[in-house]
Amino acid sequence: MKYYQITIDHKQITVPEGTTILEAAKLVNIKIPTLCYHPDQSIKANCRICLVEISGKDDLVAACSTPVWEGANILTNSRLVRDMQKGVLELILANHPQDCLRCIRNGNCELQNLCEIFHIAKSNLEDEVDALPVDDSSPSLARDHRKCIKCNRCIEMCQDVQGVSILSHAHRSIKYNITPAFERNLMDTLCVFCGQCSSVCPVGAIYEKDDTDKVWEAIDDPKKHVIVQIAPAVRVSIGDAFGMAPGTKVTGKVVAALRRIGFDKVFDTDFTADLTIMEEGSELLHRMKDHGILPMITSCSPGWINYIEGHYPHLLRHLSSCKSPQQMFGALSKTYYAEKIGLDPANIFTVSIMPCTAKKYEASREEMISNGYREVDAVLTTRELARMIKTSSIDFIGIEEEEFDLPFGISTGAGVIFGATGGVMEAALRSVYELATGTALNNIEFTDVRGLEGIKEATVVINDQPIKVAVAHGLSNARKILDYIDNGQCDYTFIEIMCCPGGCIGGGGQPIGSTLAVKEQRIQGIYAIDQDMPIRKAHKNPAVLKLYEEYLGTPLGHLSHKLLHTTYRARSEDLHLLSLWQKETASSKE
Repeated sequence: MKYYQITIDHKQITVPEGTTILEAAKLVNIKIPTLCYHPDQSIKANCRICLVEISGKDDLVAACSTPVWEGANILTNSRLVRDMQKGVLELILANHPQDCLRCIRNGNCELQNLCEIFHIAKSNLEDEVDALPVDDSSPSLARDHRKCIKCNRCIEMCQDVQGVSILSHAHRSIKYNITPAFERNLMDTLCVFCGQCSSVCPVGAIYEKDDTDKVWEAIDDPKKHVIVQIAPAVRVSIGDAFGMAPGTKVTGKVVAALRRIGFDKVFDTDFTADLTIMEEGSELLHRMKDHGILPMITSCSPGWINYIEGHYPHLLRHLSSCKSPQQMFGALSKTYYAEKIGLDPANIFTVSIMPCTAKKYEASREEMISNGYREVDAVLTTRELARMIKTSSIDFIGIEEEEFDLPFGISTGAGVIFGATGGVMEAALRSVYELATGTALNNIEFTDVRGLEGIKEATVVINDQPIKVAVAHGLSNARKILDYIDNGQCDYTFIEIMCCPGGCIGGGGQPIGSTLAVKEQRIQGIYAIDQDMPIRKAHKNPAVLKLYEEYLGTPLGHLSHKLLHTTYRARSEDLHLLSLWQKETASSKE
């Protein structure tokens, strides 16, 4: 490999051929400002904030897209560079609302941070802010078109990573815009509400619908018994919002903080993750034994469910009929739990803390009603919970850890690994093998289905029969799996699909800054928790077994089916036509 010797701000450095100026600057701890740049995305070079000066060249160049060459002498902090960068910022601000205190990204906004660096309180240019309405049509996401800085990060995430292609370019010149096709509202498209667009947006142009006021109102109502469940991935991600290292286990701190906020009971979604394995594993064994529809595909990721309903409705029969752990918990909260504590379900307010914006949509679905009541009354993302903790003046880092409440506080390692891609598959295999064979597994760690590779495969021998399984995360990879099935090329028996890259640890409601490196650290945190759990198999959870004994009967039994299973349907015909148009657009790009 060829190496070049260059100079950056009077510091000499040797770097490999192909290194960009931005990458070279990082090696000597020089931070060049960026806005459209994202470490996990392609180079766009359209914001021009990263302009730098090079001796011997008349024009400034974008550091993110310009590779170095031998002898290059680069200045990142000259007067010319600072003036140009400040001028670019002022141009952006001239068409950006100056309402930072009212913005959901206040204090965590890349544009705001740059304004602080360049000491800009207000643009010197005349404001020309577009008068556009906020699209808050969906229960999951809101779009404030006025704040969009056209960085195109959301488009790359929606089109290339997720393959949904809801967001795209429209118009030209000063009318250039990023919008759904035909400028529809999100609710009128085949958006899957995964929120990945919001996780990479540098400003507040697209964000999670905030339901904290609804939850505060319930907590303050003396007639309401307010309970909360915490998803597996939240315990290794919310610490990010308080400056802790990604992947740090903060389970006990979250429990303590939720009690301090005012929740009456704090429960663990891991409990119903274990319950999901009991139902889903039993369903898989039933299909294998009775020549049911195979491959069977997991159904616990609501963004994935939205995708198959809109883009591949003819394959819905392959889905497991199991509700997600969130909804199983909600169903039990308004039935079993209500009976156990002697409360009218109408007075139980069930809240979920989820890494996922699509969970908000899932909870609002008409199918998700048990005992005549909505199963989950409010869903908060990890980001929303972080805001509630800060509002409550809780010292999250210093708070003493506490334990979950019973009866939904006992869980296993199988439940916690639901938070990472491959985790549902691994948890299922741990139980399916033992339930089918009646013998204990020598090694319960199925490492072949772990990691951030887009599609992973493994083969497990059960009763002398090789069972081939697959795991996919990110909807572009899901599409490949579905095309295999469509084309008759699929020899899998069981498939796990997670909507978000990395699984729930990379959900669209996780703290801003969830890069691939951060996701990897969270995955390590998830598996470290699993390793430390006294019980690591879902079918060994004593609380789940007691639930069946006291209330549900048997997996796939009448009551289990009524409360814990559901059906899915194709989304409306006009949206399906839109899906076909989007597929053609995606194919033409390929």
